[in-house]
Amino acid sequence: MSSLNAFLNPIQVENKEVYISERFKDDGKVVPFVIRPITQDENSKLIKEYTKKDKKGIETFKQAEYTQALTASAVVSPDLTNSELQKAYGVFGETNLLKKMLLVGEYANLSIEVQKLSGLDNDINDEIEEVKNE
Repeated sequence: MSSLNAFLNPIQVENKEVYISERFKDDGKVVPFVIRPITQDENSKLIKEYTKKDKKGIETFKQAEYTQALTASAVVSPDLTNSELQKAYGVFGETNLLKKMLLVGEYANLSIEVQKLSGLDNDINDEIEEVKNE
């Protein structure tokens, strides 16, 4: 029989520093991104936001937009909501800022790190289907 205490006091997943690019330096040192894990509650809200039904009741899921929002919502540092940073890149919004800041490989690495930290070690498509079917 499992102990209730284990569920009342789970081990917390800490924020993680990830080195995404050699291009962001401060005093010659590479500056990491800091990411946080995404809870299933947050994930469900994102999936719902990017799942649309047409007039015939056919659902479409905007996978790319979902993945971008998931990735952006996990970034703690740099502060993607910072208006000065958004202005510097000529964009509005956290997802647009990340897409403008990072090269395609850097973006992919960041997205993978976010998914791993959030426990999505298996195929994210399987996880999405599971949530959509709840």
